[in-house]
Amino acid sequence: MFENLSDKFDRAFKVLKGQGQITEINVAETLKEVRRALLDADVNFKTAKEFTNKIKEKALGQNVLTSISPGQLMIKITHGELKDLMGGTSTEINTKGNPGIILMSGLQGSGKTTFSGKLANFLKTKNNLKPLLVACDVYRPAAIDQLEVVGGQIGVEVYSERENKKPESIAQNAIQYAKSNGFNVVIVDTAGRLAVDEAMMNEIALVKRTINPTETLFVVDAMTGQDAVNTAKTFNERIDFDGVVLTKLDGDTRGGAAISIKSVVDKPIKFIGTGEKMEAIDVFHPERMADRILGMGDVVSLVERAQEQFDEEEAKRIHKKIQKNKFDFNDFYSQIQQIKKMGNMKDLVGMIPGMRKAMKGVEVDEDAFKPIEAIISSMTPKEKSNPKIINVSRRQRIAKGSGTTIQDVNKLMKQFEDTRKMMKLMSNKKNMANMMKQFKGMGGNMPM
Repeated sequence: MFENLSDKFDRAFKVLKGQGQITEINVAETLKEVRRALLDADVNFKTAKEFTNKIKEKALGQNVLTSISPGQLMIKITHGELKDLMGGTSTEINTKGNPGIILMSGLQGSGKTTFSGKLANFLKTKNNLKPLLVACDVYRPAAIDQLEVVGGQIGVEVYSERENKKPESIAQNAIQYAKSNGFNVVIVDTAGRLAVDEAMMNEIALVKRTINPTETLFVVDAMTGQDAVNTAKTFNERIDFDGVVLTKLDGDTRGGAAISIKSVVDKPIKFIGTGEKMEAIDVFHPERMADRILGMGDVVSLVERAQEQFDEEEAKRIHKKIQKNKFDFNDFYSQIQQIKKMGNMKDLVGMIPGMRKAMKGVEVDEDAFKPIEAIISSMTPKEKSNPKIINVSRRQRIAKGSGTTIQDVNKLMKQFEDTRKMMKLMSNKKNMANMMKQFKGMGGNMPM
């Protein structure tokens, strides 16, 4: 996410590295690179110009503190402006009502139907709501089927009327059905077109007037860059939506839509789609996104994802086994499954400060766990629970059974042993306290 933009920001700030003072000359040189980086990311020209002018105003004349360099001060100023440009703070979705009604709008191919399912899953699992998905795309072939497949994946009912060709009527009937059957939020998936047209705008406007939603969301493909911003502007002028959803942010996106859409339409980005799975949805946090764009990682989101998958009983069980030095391959396999639930690996790596730069050029394989899972699955129950008995002949059999090599099995055995030692070390409070002291002693400067 935003890898190219992050690299260009990094290069821009290197202009100030080693400088003892912020001057008009070095600020101008840095901001020229920042503006170029934004334009390359498909950010609106007016937005990019206003953004760099604000940074220039704040940067000039500021004395550099002894603890930080000019480059770090510029990063701090840029971070604040970038956060404000994207909305400043996260904005909650309004689901209040009897039921709450969420109207989805957007062009065909933006990921609207898939995101409707993701949102239903989010509201069900995070907000403890009972959502009803409503199929109001009466034109696209198999649109109802697609929504029903999505609903089936997450265990959410889908309301449809296959013979009814009036979306406003379907939506109205669905709301009555929701009231009668205990649903407290209705998500209305509407038709999209390949391009904005008058018939589409009239239809979505009519649906909105008819059902009076508590929340109207505009779903847009982030990879379309500035086109996404222009489309959002057109939709907003006609239906006055409440917030934006950016999908496909895990793709090869330049990031321009995320940065400039708020300043152009003056509506907050509320959610982002970060992958194909139904769980791949995040609330949009401008400050965290600014962190990631400037290469600072996103530790808060990483911790939140870990907490979502945290199983307290499982953690207690594992902790006891570690203390008794009985951590085995069954536990190792269980931990891998927990990590996989957190999201795609490339996204997780990008949340760790400094890792994006350290891992530059290294391809993060989404299937990295598959050989490990195959090796563990090829072990007997006795071998999994007692790794010490896995001798050379057993390793050869495991390699053959898992379709891997003896070297792969040996490598996993070493990784497992190193993991077990580290977990044993960290389970000791005294050792952990010493490690934290050492970590604090290393603190100080933020990397350039």
